[in-house]
Amino acid sequence: MPKNTRKIALAGVATLGAAAVAFTVVPADGQTTTTDALSSSRVAYSSEQVRDVKASVTDQLAGTSLKVEAIEARKKAVADAVAAKKAATTAAAQKKAAAAAAAKKKAAAAAAKKAAAAREAKAAASRSVQRPVVKQVAVKSYPNNLDGWIREALGIMERKGIPGSYHGLHKNIMRESSGNPKAINDWDINAINGIPSKGLLQVIPPTFKAYHVPGTSWNIYDPVANITAAANYAADRYGTIDNVNSAY
Repeated sequence: MPKNTRKIALAGVATLGAAAVAFTVVPADGQTTTTDALSSSRVAYSSEQVRDVKASVTDQLAGTSLKVEAIEARKKAVADAVAAKKAATTAAAQKKAAAAAAAKKKAAAAAAKKAAAAREAKAAASRSVQRPVVKQVAVKSYPNNLDGWIREALGIMERKGIPGSYHGLHKNIMRESSGNPKAINDWDINAINGIPSKGLLQVIPPTFKAYHVPGTSWNIYDPVANITAAANYAADRYGTIDNVNSAY
């Protein structure tokens, strides 16, 4: 109970108690006497009247207590209602803030995804523009025989600017080695000097090394390397392998 309420109840009890003390009960015949400060006349009271006063005081106290409880109940109800409303308002605000945050996060994710897609598209377009066009060149194959060796050598000679024809190569090969890529001359002056002629076109090692065509093997017995080196040497000395009709 609040302090103010206690003060009201105590004041009421004190007032009523003072009124009750003003009476004196006479036990012999049930009558009481008192002296009135304003009158000298005597007043008689019965015990029944005293009981009525006490009952009235009790009733008033009970009524006051009920009123105080009612007031407290109303205050509590109002406070509960205010608290409930405040809680509902807070919950609604939190829910609204959470929804706004979720929407903002979703929008940011969508924007990031869109930006990434745009960057990827731009990068792809850039790669497409910058990507060089690679021309597919079919690798030509040649048979592993004299005809194939001559044709492959002619293709290299054409790219390197070395003159010569199929006929010019073939006739000199047949004269020099009979088409044997492992042929070696071990009896002429070159052999005596320790540098025998070797391969299809009977090239000595110093000449092969000096006129070797880049992109071919460094093995003097390799048919294509031997032909192209010999044709390169003949072009330098005779103009073309086609002009060679004897030992060179």
